[in-house]
Amino acid sequence: MIFVDTNYFIRFLLNDISEQHNLVKKLFTRASEKKVSLITSTIVFFEIYWVLSSYYGKEKSEIVAVLQKILRLTFIELPEREILLSSLILFKEVNLDLEDCYNLFFAKSQKVDTFGTFDKKLGKIFAEK
Repeated sequence: MIFVDTNYFIRFLLNDISEQHNLVKKLFTRASEKKVSLITSTIVFFEIYWVLSSYYGKEKSEIVAVLQKILRLTFIELPEREILLSSLILFKEVNLDLEDCYNLFFAKSQKVDTFGTFDKKLGKIFAEK
């Protein structure tokens, strides 16, 4: 099993360093052929979001498209894939941070009754979902 870190995804997605892009592409191809097992984390997902928005200045729509592509890489194990997918869908639809969308769906997955927040919009969306 190989853990895939943020910089692997960034090099693969941006193809700005050919040698590294090609190395990751080969790894992903091997994984898609079930020759190797890959795993990543929710933290990596959010780091990709941060790098694309803060460092590269990508627009929200571009970031959503990239993150959707990552979630479709089903040959990479991602334990909270469904929560992240729901979060991304909500993030695309409303004016909330991705982190807030994630926290909302994480809380729902834990079957919490109340979402303690001073953010009225977030609290309202929690009550509706």
